[in-house]
Amino acid sequence: MSTVTGSEIVVTGATGNVGTSLVRVLADDPDVRGVRGLARRIPDLGPAGVEWSEADLASEETDLVREFRGADAVVHLAWAFQPTHDPVTTWRTNVLGSLRVFEAVAAAKVPTLVHASSVGAYSPGPKDRAVDETWPTHGWPDAAYTREKAYLERVLDVFEHEHPGVRVVRMRPAFLFKRESASEQRRIFAGRFLPGPLVRPELLRFLPDIPGLRVQALHTDDAAEAYRLAVRGEARGAFNLAAEPPLDAAVLGDLLGARPVRLPRTAARSAIAAAWGLRLLPASPHLFDAVLRLPLMDCTRAHTELGWRPEHTAVEALEEFLHGVREGAGAATAPLQGRKIG
Repeated sequence: MSTVTGSEIVVTGATGNVGTSLVRVLADDPDVRGVRGLARRIPDLGPAGVEWSEADLASEETDLVREFRGADAVVHLAWAFQPTHDPVTTWRTNVLGSLRVFEAVAAAKVPTLVHASSVGAYSPGPKDRAVDETWPTHGWPDAAYTREKAYLERVLDVFEHEHPGVRVVRMRPAFLFKRESASEQRRIFAGRFLPGPLVRPELLRFLPDIPGLRVQALHTDDAAEAYRLAVRGEARGAFNLAAEPPLDAAVLGDLLGARPVRLPRTAARSAIAAAWGLRLLPASPHLFDAVLRLPLMDCTRAHTELGWRPEHTAVEALEEFLHGVREGAGAATAPLQGRKIG
């Protein structure tokens, strides 16, 4: 595979889960000349050699063309999961912010755009077999996250038609975990009131076994390596990213030493909806509906065209994350700030 050498790479959302891993691997790549991270709040610490710019992608006051000018590639990772009770706000940040990024890439004549799509962009699909990148990407319309990811897939369809000279890569990773993301993801999905030290296998005797709850996962560092390979190569199009094995009640039961107990979808959803309605749980019942319908992904294309193979299994990634939750792990950025309780 030929590569882009001496590259200047701009990364949006550079202080988040994927961004912190990606700027690190790019900074360690001897053939990358420079890395510039864009974030709403610049971190106090970061990898040596990474420049930082404070940027709100959805704000007209941010001159993205200036930020992108001279770059060989833009990797667009920035994304807001909350507030789940206000989808207009996430639409402004995620969709309108992404539109500004895409337009600035074209205006600044950046030759490569790598966009963080998601397994959430896919239409409902099978749990007993894996689908490739040709599976429809219409998302689950009732959840803001999947709706926004699917909409941006359509935007990129138009973008590629109007700007054939830009190499567009769409990464569609599974759920991404690492130790440093534990506190952030706990706050996003479980809420700030869940004490991390209570997340211990010995305290969990039973595990809900919900029909359809079979998903894929990936260590964030493995996802970052796939992004690096995409930036440095010449591949274009969509790439599924996931590790083995798929996670279900049986696998999680073995990991946690808990016995799976069948729980109807309706009972689980009612509990989630009640907690979300009372604002005790940030994750919405609509996202739960979407997760139950996500297809399993075939990652053959990433293996063959990018030369990518994950170094961690899905179980190892999840186990590392759970240890991080118990320890209140985090990193020296605003999104990944560690916190144990409250």
